[in-house]
Amino acid sequence: MLAIATFENSLFIELAISSIEQNGIPKDQISAVPLDKRTESRQLFDTIHRADGFSMFDVAAILGTCFMLLGAIYGYVLKWGPIIWSIIGAVVGVLLGFIIKLLFIKKRLTGSKQITSEVILMIRCDTHQWETVEKILWDHLALGVAKVKQ
Repeated sequence: MLAIATFENSLFIELAISSIEQNGIPKDQISAVPLDKRTESRQLFDTIHRADGFSMFDVAAILGTCFMLLGAIYGYVLKWGPIIWSIIGAVVGVLLGFIIKLLFIKKRLTGSKQITSEVILMIRCDTHQWETVEKILWDHLALGVAKVKQ
C-alpha cells in the first residue's frame, strides 16, 4: 500500500518522517518530493485557450447596465437628454466595475498567504500499518492524505 500526503514546507514534515521511522517503516520506503513554485505571475486576462475562472467583466457589465439605466431615467430631466446620459452612465459604470474587479483581483493575488502544498510525502507500508501512518500524518498537519492499494 502506498500512503501519499501533502504538506507545507515546515518542520512538521520532518517530525512526521521521524515518527513514521520510529513506528517500523524503514527510510528506503519513505520519499519526500518538494514541488517547484510558479515563477511567472498569473495572467490577468483570459484567452480562448486558457481561462482561470475569474472574469474581469462581470462587475463591469452589471454596473454599466445599472448606470446606463439611471442615465436614461434621469436623462429626461437633465439637459443633454436620455441617450447621451445613458452612454455616459454606461461608460462610467463599465470603468468603475472594471477598476473594482481589478483592485479585488490584484489584492487577492498579492494578499494574504494561502495554504499551498509544497512537499509530497510518499510512504510504502503494509495494510495493517495504514491506520498508524494516517494518524501520524494528520497529527503532523498534513494538508491531504490518500492511500493507493497496489
